[in-house]
Amino acid sequence: MGYAIALSALLIAGTVGAVVALRRRQASPGPTELDAEAEANRWLIRLGGSLMPPGASNWASNGKTAGRALTDAAECHRAARSLLAEARTAAEYERVTRTAQEGLRHVDAAREALGLATGRASGVLEQVPLLR
Repeated sequence: MGYAIALSALLIAGTVGAVVALRRRQASPGPTELDAEAEANRWLIRLGGSLMPPGASNWASNGKTAGRALTDAAECHRAARSLLAEARTAAEYERVTRTAQEGLRHVDAAREALGLATGRASGVLEQVPLLR
């Protein structure tokens, strides 16, 4: 009788261990999610850095178009940060990336309105339309 109890306890413990291991493996992000997360972080950091150049506080007061574009860029930054905090899949991280790229387009529009060299737009950004 004691042998049967010990064997059933081992079987129960093994089953619980297998279920826990299976759930951990399913919950951990795969390489595509990690790559997408890194890419989203990179674009978000790039947008945040472009919102804080020297003299950025004067941009909003120098022109209505530039001020609106900077406000839109700051809204994109806020939205991208919020999305990143909740993202878990590659598609959600891609949405963060697109939102940050849209923000960079707004920063470029502000720089252009002020007659400054844009310098931020790349081939990737030129393909990303503004979401309005």
